[in-house]
Amino acid sequence: MNGSSPGVEDGRDHAREQGSAVAWVESPLQMLCAVEAHHAGLLGTHARVIPRAGLRPLVVTRREITKLGPPAGLELAEPSPEMPRPRRGTTWAVGDAFSGKVQAAWLTALPGRIVIVDDGLATIRLLELLTGRFWTPLLRARATSGPLRKALGSAAGMRLRAAAHAGGLSIFTALPVPDDLARAVRERGAELVTHDFAWLRSQPMRRPGPRERTVVLGTSLVRNGLIHRDHYFGWLAGLGSTGPVAYFPHRREDPGDLARVGEQPGITVYDGGAPAEMTLRGLGAEQRVLSLPSTAVTSLRVLLSARGVVVETVDVPDEWWTAQAAPSLRTHLSMFAHHDTGVTG
Repeated sequence: MNGSSPGVEDGRDHAREQGSAVAWVESPLQMLCAVEAHHAGLLGTHARVIPRAGLRPLVVTRREITKLGPPAGLELAEPSPEMPRPRRGTTWAVGDAFSGKVQAAWLTALPGRIVIVDDGLATIRLLELLTGRFWTPLLRARATSGPLRKALGSAAGMRLRAAAHAGGLSIFTALPVPDDLARAVRERGAELVTHDFAWLRSQPMRRPGPRERTVVLGTSLVRNGLIHRDHYFGWLAGLGSTGPVAYFPHRREDPGDLARVGEQPGITVYDGGAPAEMTLRGLGAEQRVLSLPSTAVTSLRVLLSARGVVVETVDVPDEWWTAQAAPSLRTHLSMFAHHDTGVTG
């Protein structure tokens, strides 16, 4: 990815200055990217990664990373029900920049350096808001926020922009950031470091992937009310009728929906948990991955291109979308729509 090497070198310079860091992670992708950020040198000589308690996918991901052997100087702490309060002046890494608890901590605990790792499409929204006006609030897309929440989002936005101006903000991402947006982020003073999962790519394969030729990544778009269930399940049924399909659930999929997926002829639902980047990196050239627009598409292409595996983004027809799918959301998702495939599979 463009800018990867210079960013990593800058991160190593920071490591000599920082010493140590704490990372608070709430999703498998956040955990994996915190490990990659430490490997790249952004988190100092010692990093403590603390996963949020009560989330099975984080337990599975922590176990898989432990089996591989984390990078030197990285500690995978036991899950915690409470977000740690960063000590003043230390480096603090997070994924969810729109969390109210995280934003309050930026304002009250005053960490010395802030590192933000990937949290799916929300990372791109954060970059867009970061380059907005100084008082633009940091709020989730499609969220309905009251006056107090908007005030916190505005204060957090000003704090983050001030940190960027002072050279105290790094964003570590594997996502395809448009050139004009990347330029605007750097003009704000933030360090934008792109990566290609260097640590994960260097790890030996512990187990082969599924044997089915076609692998489908699950989606949160159904549960979030953005696409119609019947259209989605009709597409899956068509895929299953043409040959065996391995289905890897999205962590936010509804259990009832997953049960329905498993009832489709020809489709086997695999146990989810760890990120697709870890689970599917052993696929072979005779296999293909299909996915609705998703951040996993980008990272899997990086990890699987050398193995000859085609990772295809399904072009979502207009009639699939519900009224809740705003044009801005579709525009955001379109950045992952390269090497598209039709819904017929």
